[in-house]
Amino acid sequence: MPKLILASNSPRRRQIMTEAGFEFEVIPSNYEEKRETDSFSYEIIEDLATQKALDVVRRVDNDKVVIGADTVVVLDNKILGKPKDKQGAFDMLKSLSGRTHFVVTSICGINTKTNRAALLSTTSYVRFKELSDEQIHYYIDNFNPLDKAGSYGIQELPPDFLDKYEGSFENIVGLDSEAVKSVIQQLEYHP
Repeated sequence: MPKLILASNSPRRRQIMTEAGFEFEVIPSNYEEKRETDSFSYEIIEDLATQKALDVVRRVDNDKVVIGADTVVVLDNKILGKPKDKQGAFDMLKSLSGRTHFVVTSICGINTKTNRAALLSTTSYVRFKELSDEQIHYYIDNFNPLDKAGSYGIQELPPDFLDKYEGSFENIVGLDSEAVKSVIQQLEYHP
């Protein structure tokens, strides 16, 4: 039985972990995300990742390594979460049009045997092309922006959306496998 646990129900995170060759099980965190502010800080995102990991740590036995993660899209130092409805998705995508924003994924790993924890945040930059209202409506109607921070998944964007990105593509999707490896090494976990 794998000793590595992913505290997330995200199919995108599961896919990244699987493709990176990790042997793991999924135990989704039940931690309810509450942010007091939409202003971005690494401390806020790192705390959310930590709380997600801790929620699962409390439910498993010793000798496990639990990985919790949180991903945010940030524009003008404001966190863009998941939209509440299609109008919210439209407004977010319109605000990202022709501009550069950044995506941060914070990872918290906790070794339940040693009680050691490790935190790592990865930042990537994304620039959208100027988007027409028709392009935005097409994306909203044909993909599911409501379950994604910032209202988009980079892996499914039509080719005429993305101008460029810098940094880890996996991070923008929701979990950088190299960051996971680094956290695991810091916890002295050797599968």
